[in-house]
Amino acid sequence: MKTPPLLTDLYQLTMLQAYLEGGLTETASFEFFVRRLPPRRGFLLAAGLEQVLDYLEGLRFGEAELQWLRDSGRFSADFVDWLAAFRFTGDVDAMPEGTVCFADEPILRVTAPLPQAQLVESRIINLLHFQTLIASKAARCVLAAPGRLLVDFGLRRAHGAEAGLLAARACYIAGFDGTATVEAGRLWGIPVYGTMAHSFIQAHATEEEAFERFARAQPDNVVLLIDTYDTEAAARKVVALAPRLAAEGIRIRAVRIDSGDLAEHARRVRAILDAGGLAETRIFASGNLDEYALAKLAAQAPIDGFGVGTRMDTSADAPYLDCAYKLQEYAGRPRRKRSEGKATWPGRKQVYRRHADGRMAGDLLTLADEAAEGEPLLAPAMRGGRRLAATDLAAARARARAQLAALPEGVRDLEAPAPYPVAVAPALRRLADALDREAH
Repeated sequence: MKTPPLLTDLYQLTMLQAYLEGGLTETASFEFFVRRLPPRRGFLLAAGLEQVLDYLEGLRFGEAELQWLRDSGRFSADFVDWLAAFRFTGDVDAMPEGTVCFADEPILRVTAPLPQAQLVESRIINLLHFQTLIASKAARCVLAAPGRLLVDFGLRRAHGAEAGLLAARACYIAGFDGTATVEAGRLWGIPVYGTMAHSFIQAHATEEEAFERFARAQPDNVVLLIDTYDTEAAARKVVALAPRLAAEGIRIRAVRIDSGDLAEHARRVRAILDAGGLAETRIFASGNLDEYALAKLAAQAPIDGFGVGTRMDTSADAPYLDCAYKLQEYAGRPRRKRSEGKATWPGRKQVYRRHADGRMAGDLLTLADEAAEGEPLLAPAMRGGRRLAATDLAAARARARAQLAALPEGVRDLEAPAPYPVAVAPALRRLADALDREAH
């Protein structure tokens, strides 16, 4: 997905021209982090690094963009010429995708000449914010419905095509089994799932005819939508159809319920299917689901899988993260923002994580050149403008699975999560105090 170079905020370009005219081109380090977790969130799951690296490697200004900048009258000819030759040559250190993280922890650090590191701010925030937001909610769904099939159904309600596509990827990293979004399957090899819409049923004279025609058209993927008219009556029609299809080697894999009291319908449908000899036919449910609904349904109903859409791909209960990409070091000197309610910890930083008895026991936020006990979470991802390795989606999924399993039980709670301990190293506190005493 190539990003147009002008998909940025105007102030990035106006600052760049001023930086260049003022000779401010020494090395800078910026860090992306989340200031505070949304309500009822005990953790986040990092995602989006692959798209950030793609963006940095491919960022170029073409003649059409350069001419628009010239015609705007806002920028000097020297500045536009500088953009014409732009290439990102910096370094990136980041938490690998699928890493559990918390407030104030740097998820990604960019170190590059100041104009380069500044220019890429808006798109980096855009990419990391969205996928981390969605992956974090998807992880809660995974924890709420263990052992159930989970499929991303959110494309049609996502806020734009890119959002729908990247949401499928973020959900997969978090542990979803697949997506209904076909392009995500083509791009990333994510398993693709799909059944039928109510329109397919309505287009036929009878439900029986619709079921049979779909089964013959998709003999290896017979999942029948049964709530268009009368859910339980449709389940009985499925039972009646099954022997005729079985004689031809076609098995009804599942039925889908998309409306009404999903738990009660599932119980009744399960009884009908079992009595009709279809004990192996699974029940799949969808319809305005989120982690809270999944937790209740997983505990109360014989539902084998869920399609999670609107509330997932919009993160409806927490639709944004209070995140930032801030300057932490310039020209070899640490920098600290002191704005009320938005102060930052200065300098290039690392996060060390301790474990005890197989569980995460606490994180330490410290300076990048200060060693500490535990596992360092930020790792080199790009050097000299070149990525060090392609992101392995399977590895990101495995990492997320292992880290979610290692979360303390209280932190996993959906309603009132216990706070996870993130300490700030004494050396970092001393540096912040020293900077606060300086005149500005």
